[in-house]
Amino acid sequence: MDVQVKFLGGTGTVTGSRYLLSVGKFRLLFDCGLFQGLKELRLRNWDEFPVDPSTINAVVISHAHIDHTGYLPKLVKEGFNGTIYCTEPTADLMEIMLLDSAKLQEEEASFARSKGYSRHEKPEPLYTTQDAQSVFPLVKKLPYGQRVNINNNITIVFSDAGHLLGSAITEMFITGEKQEKKIVFSGDLGRDTDAILNAPTAIEEADVLFIESTYGNKDNPVYDPAKDLERIVNETVSNNGVLLIPAFAVGRTQVLLYYLHKLMQEDKIPDIPVYIDSPMAISATYLYYKYPDYHKVKFNHAVFAREMETNMLVFVKNSKHSKTLNEIKNNAIIISSSGMMTGGRILHHLYHRLPNEQDTLLVAGYQAEGTRGRDLVDGKPFIRIFGEQVPVKCRVANVSSLSGHADRPELFAWMQHFKAKPKLVFTVHGEGANLAAYAQAIRQQLGWNVVEPQYLETVTLFSGI
Repeated sequence: MDVQVKFLGGTGTVTGSRYLLSVGKFRLLFDCGLFQGLKELRLRNWDEFPVDPSTINAVVISHAHIDHTGYLPKLVKEGFNGTIYCTEPTADLMEIMLLDSAKLQEEEASFARSKGYSRHEKPEPLYTTQDAQSVFPLVKKLPYGQRVNINNNITIVFSDAGHLLGSAITEMFITGEKQEKKIVFSGDLGRDTDAILNAPTAIEEADVLFIESTYGNKDNPVYDPAKDLERIVNETVSNNGVLLIPAFAVGRTQVLLYYLHKLMQEDKIPDIPVYIDSPMAISATYLYYKYPDYHKVKFNHAVFAREMETNMLVFVKNSKHSKTLNEIKNNAIIISSSGMMTGGRILHHLYHRLPNEQDTLLVAGYQAEGTRGRDLVDGKPFIRIFGEQVPVKCRVANVSSLSGHADRPELFAWMQHFKAKPKLVFTVHGEGANLAAYAQAIRQQLGWNVVEPQYLETVTLFSGI
């Protein structure tokens, strides 16, 4: 029996994670993400899928972020009807996030039609809410640590990756007639000192390793994000402005609430209204006390309110309320998604806040190449929103200490847990020169056989096992 992998995404980019394994005649897709960022990448979402989805037997999902799950509705729409394996929190988060993704795409297509800024005569969404709904009956939920047979030859075990609630490192055991081989997918690895999530689980053995590379060539020293938030909030208040924070609805928003509450409780920042303008973030926040075994902040309802809510926390549940936030001139914090500013309510806030000199935009976390977030971090004077070039006159602050990704030292520390060298290592989920430098550093420091895979490349992992 031969085992091959075809790289359908996550190569040379931190989005579109998709790796197709062929184990004999059985096809398994690891992750099924949307491409985001650069237009040339986003257009891949609309291309015909490189293999017939109806020929794929199963999907394994590492975690719920859209760049790892967002293509599932289209895959099912085009014929996939196998089982989708993920952890319990990931299943619940996927339901929230895929429905939100579908709704955003429907709204974007409708908005483009009404405003006439699309090049297409009749803009259509990539998929609909009904398409997203068709995914959920196929999902099988697994806890950490349980060995589950995918078929007679493939067994998987999930372990905590510490990146997002329910995020998983996947150990995959391939049993042939002659021998057993082990593939490890790191998924996205979290930080060792996250305020809410556990450190990534140490893995000691693998024949083949797929290692994420987001911050593989960057040191992102661990220090208290509260200090940055304290400074930025106080500067914004003294400037008589509003602090706007684009944040991932799952993970980043909850960490921000945790620190903002802490700072207000310690009287280090004024107790001003904090608006959570993301229905998805509101729904996701509940899951942190639904799944207490998946994080280290063991709060119940009362402790949750005490540890994460501020005295003036406002959940913005409808678009009408969201639009009234544009009228607020000062002394407020608005947290809205999406985190990379590729869609969602944050676009309306950006449209109205970027031209205001007194306001501050806080970019917290990694911004993929080609996204509005990357353009803002890079200091672009204009950002295109709703077909218009919007001037950037507000202050732009960037805090990397809130990132949910392990940095270079943490990635190497995690890899050093392996007792023996993997025979083959793929660096995935990274960009450009940084990815190449990271791969070379692994070769030099660990002596591992590292491959930087290319889009649509097929590699044989094992022959005749």
